[in-house]
Amino acid sequence: MVKKTKDQGFVYDAFDLIKFAWDKKWILIGLSLIAFIASVIVSLLITPKFRSKVVMFPAASVSVSKNLVETSVITSDTKDILTFGEDEESERLLQILRSDQIKKHIIEKFNLLEHYEIDTASKYKNTFLYSKFEGNVSFRRTEFLSIEISAMDEDAQMAADIANGIATYIDSVYFNIKKARAQEAYAIVEREYNSSKILIEQLTDSLNKIRTYGIHDYKSMAEALNLAYGEAVASGNTRAIKAIEDKMEIMAKYGGTYVELSDKLEWEIERFSLLKSKLAAAKVNLESTMTNVFVVDYANKSERKATPHRSMIVMVSTLTTFALALLLLLIIDNIKSRY
Repeated sequence: MVKKTKDQGFVYDAFDLIKFAWDKKWILIGLSLIAFIASVIVSLLITPKFRSKVVMFPAASVSVSKNLVETSVITSDTKDILTFGEDEESERLLQILRSDQIKKHIIEKFNLLEHYEIDTASKYKNTFLYSKFEGNVSFRRTEFLSIEISAMDEDAQMAADIANGIATYIDSVYFNIKKARAQEAYAIVEREYNSSKILIEQLTDSLNKIRTYGIHDYKSMAEALNLAYGEAVASGNTRAIKAIEDKMEIMAKYGGTYVELSDKLEWEIERFSLLKSKLAAAKVNLESTMTNVFVVDYANKSERKATPHRSMIVMVSTLTTFALALLLLLIIDNIKSRY
């Protein structure tokens, strides 16, 4: 050990450090041995946990009705219902997996409050419960755009059941979210469909009443009456002229209404046809139970523990203790040499 004056400070080269460590070897060995024994005991006291994983892909966001029912909307950009989702779908799936709805369902289904041995009398029981759940269950997106659900537990079967439970329930969450919106859409279209149907019936009844006056096709009848009237006048047939004038008077009184109602009825029938197609599509979306994820691998009961890595704990603890002890001895020696 090369000592400098306290004004110059201390300089340790590699040889000095090795020599200093050798001089203090029994202290370092003793502390390291204590750390080794303590870390072995601690690692043996840690309850092993097992990990199970589910790998899935999100399905592409597509409308079932547009892909399977509405042939008129199919384009080159239309996604197939069997297409895997991309970034947007993966992010959406991750957001749903992290939702409280998933957590609450799994916690209740597997009675995790009791399984995790949370004190039910504690006013912070839910905080402890959710913290424990989030520490044992994780989700991540892989480099292949798949989603990995990872569950850890002291019980290997429970870890697999939790992971599979989440994978199974995710479809129910998707279904409930979409069903609520599909029900609103169906109700709107159904209301318009029924309204259009009633209007068509009303327009048809009104036209039928006008037809009782002998008006069936205003345009063709007007042309025919004008022609007949001209011929009657030319021939001097007063009876025919009178009869035609009476008919023309009725045409003048109800003809405009007939034309207006006919045009409205024609337009409403076209609208009714479109609404009928939309109602069928909305019904398909409402009743669809098609899966929203593709599960590649379900979780299996793990045969090997995931944690703790006892050898790693012992090695890191021992080396860390040795390094800290050496550093502390150097500091103490430095202080003594200065003062």
